[in-house]
Amino acid sequence: MTLPRNPILLAAVSLSFALAAALAQPATVGEAAGGQEAWKRLFDGKSLAGWKSAGYIASGKVEVLDGAIVMGIGERMTGVTYQGKDFPKMNYEVVFEGKKIEGNDFFCTTTFPVGDSFCSLVVGGWGGQVVGLSSLNFMDASENETTTSKEFKTNQWYQVRIRVTQNRIQAWIDKERLVDVDTTDKKISIRFECDNCKPFGFCTWGTKGAVRDIRVRSLTAAEIKEAATAK
Repeated sequence: MTLPRNPILLAAVSLSFALAAALAQPATVGEAAGGQEAWKRLFDGKSLAGWKSAGYIASGKVEVLDGAIVMGIGERMTGVTYQGKDFPKMNYEVVFEGKKIEGNDFFCTTTFPVGDSFCSLVVGGWGGQVVGLSSLNFMDASENETTTSKEFKTNQWYQVRIRVTQNRIQAWIDKERLVDVDTTDKKISIRFECDNCKPFGFCTWGTKGAVRDIRVRSLTAAEIKEAATAK
């Protein structure tokens, strides 16, 4: 026996299926969930594809272990540099996880573009606790207005987030905002030791460190406006 078709009921069922399918689709094009621009993964968790050792003299070994890029202890610095040509210069946010494995100095200091200049977020420098930007008006992370301190435990992952806009650099470690500086009329630069990490990369000093889950995205117009009006 064939049941009579109810066109209103059929339309409602079809609409329900369409809505369910739309909600199930990942936000990978244009905007991600929550209205953010989509994230781009820079590290596949399996190989150094798209990356290379920063080439410091007498550096430690750079390798992929357990889904992370591991920078071994060298005589001084060990680093890794992103080789892609697609890294943004302005109005972006980059996020990753970093871990100190062995040693007592910086373990995932990050060099990144700021327009046509570059800056570095020092993570655990000067004996293991200093966080800040190097350099602002030629002053290091240990001596400018962004200088702060944080205890970093060995073998604990920390999420680091850096946001760059026209006149502001912000940085968070886990959910704590440690850097928020107006860069208007400030000279932004890096120490010469970090040249090897340009345009984007990580380095350690006498310390074994690891990074993983490295992602970058462009900021939305609303986020750019928010940063411009921040006090």
